[in-house]
Amino acid sequence: MIAALKSFTDRLLGRGDATITVPSFDGALKPNQILENAEIVAQFDAPEDLATDGKALYIADGAVILRLDGAATTEVRRFDRPVTALCCLPDGGIAVALDGREVQVFATPSAPAATVTFSDSSMQAINALAPGPGKTLIATDGSTARPYRQWVHDLMERGRSGRVLVLDPASGSIRTLASGLAYAFGACAGGNDIFVSESWRHRVIAFGADGSPRTVLEHLPVYPSRLSPAASDGFWLTAFTARTQLVEFVLRENAYRRRMMAEIDPEYWIAPKLKSGQSFLEPMQGAHIKTMGVVKPWAPPRSYGLVIRLDADGVPRYALHSRVDGVNHGIVAAVEMDGALFAIAKGPGRLLRVRLAGIEQELRG
Repeated sequence: MIAALKSFTDRLLGRGDATITVPSFDGALKPNQILENAEIVAQFDAPEDLATDGKALYIADGAVILRLDGAATTEVRRFDRPVTALCCLPDGGIAVALDGREVQVFATPSAPAATVTFSDSSMQAINALAPGPGKTLIATDGSTARPYRQWVHDLMERGRSGRVLVLDPASGSIRTLASGLAYAFGACAGGNDIFVSESWRHRVIAFGADGSPRTVLEHLPVYPSRLSPAASDGFWLTAFTARTQLVEFVLRENAYRRRMMAEIDPEYWIAPKLKSGQSFLEPMQGAHIKTMGVVKPWAPPRSYGLVIRLDADGVPRYALHSRVDGVNHGIVAAVEMDGALFAIAKGPGRLLRVRLAGIEQELRG
């Protein structure tokens, strides 16, 4: 009763979950062009995720896993379905999610066959994998209603069916750590906690050893995604795109939103994208985006690129941006190796590299 009353008053007064305001990029999230100016290491057709064992970098590109050797890439293995998540395990193994519906664990990256396969009829959108406590594996299942490739449909339907799963390779068991999440997309173990990105609620939450959740970071101006450990404690948090007031407004206009989804090609929905500026049919264009033919870097973003450096408590220290006038958008994965941050810009299909020496001091001025 109290929850229903709060929901009604929020809608009436335009506050809480009913607000359409979006926080600004400020403080530790102050904009820059570091990702836009990053070194382009390689170009891929369908890059999806990154993983590292500290010695080599592995890239999921469509149905193929590649290893980066200097400036060249070597095919490690090939599947019959697209890879939607990838992670290296402490024992030298590797875990792979296939088409969001199955997870296979290999003793080594080039092992001929999987040692264990996790499959469940409810798995729809396994989008991130990470080593968990006690040799377990943490998996985030973004939605049980929509497959991974239809993430924008889940957003427009205000999906709340995401889960965090604990996979045990020793027993082959699957345990649900959390459910009812607004698109779980990314996990990373830190201390006694498991940190999880909840994209549609624009926040990072942590689950303790007893499974109880707590909010670590909220009211983000972006849709957070995969997490990975930083070399000097803390995490790297990627954001595959940024929020806008227009999209927030559409999400609250149910009749319009449902008609838009029924009558318009998803490519042209008023919804976030991994890349933009490709067509004159896009819903966000004109003078609020461009002045005299030049895209404003502060314009409302339909697509964006961002990686946030978090400390061990989940507090932002600084961020790396590719702003609205850039092209390195749709940052879906980032890992640190050899003093550099490697990131996938899924929009243009690029693997980026940012040298980290002195970058925090530079940003703090």
